[in-house]
Amino acid sequence: MKHPLRLLQAFTLFSAGLFALFVFAGNLMDYDSNYQFVKHVLSMDTTFEGNALMWRAITAPWVWTVGYIGIIVAEGVFAVLAIVGAVKLFLRRAAGVAEYDAARKWGYAAYALGFAIWFIGFIVIGSEWFAMWQSDTWNGKDTAMGIVTLWAGFAVLLAMNEPREVTLREGEPLARENR
Repeated sequence: MKHPLRLLQAFTLFSAGLFALFVFAGNLMDYDSNYQFVKHVLSMDTTFEGNALMWRAITAPWVWTVGYIGIIVAEGVFAVLAIVGAVKLFLRRAAGVAEYDAARKWGYAAYALGFAIWFIGFIVIGSEWFAMWQSDTWNGKDTAMGIVTLWAGFAVLLAMNEPREVTLREGEPLARENR
């Protein structure tokens, strides 16, 4: 098989995009379930009773709606970036470095947006600012952490290059160059 790393990069980016597409579609098809999640996290109504962070709570329904729509749009954009990027990677799997690197930019953009959604949005803002970690019912921190870990691994994988085939002749040092 030629270019196995490039095929794996395209596959993992496509898988990430498929995941985001399903999340995006699920949020549209079952809008109220995840709207309730956003509502309860932002209003902090299921955090520890009497906690000193309640001044951070947002109880305005329009803010919940704007926040939730922002999440949905971001997940949809992530899906598009990742799926388009995966197709470009697959189609350019035998291309030269510059052409292939141009296709990788789609994946980098997708994973950066994924970090913004699941790390900044859910872990930093949701879990830490709005104390989502205190809720037994509306706590998505562990799920978000798993997703962020995948995106980190996939981003590192995307940045890797396949080594060139190296032939050793007597007396020549082993040289590794990237394609």
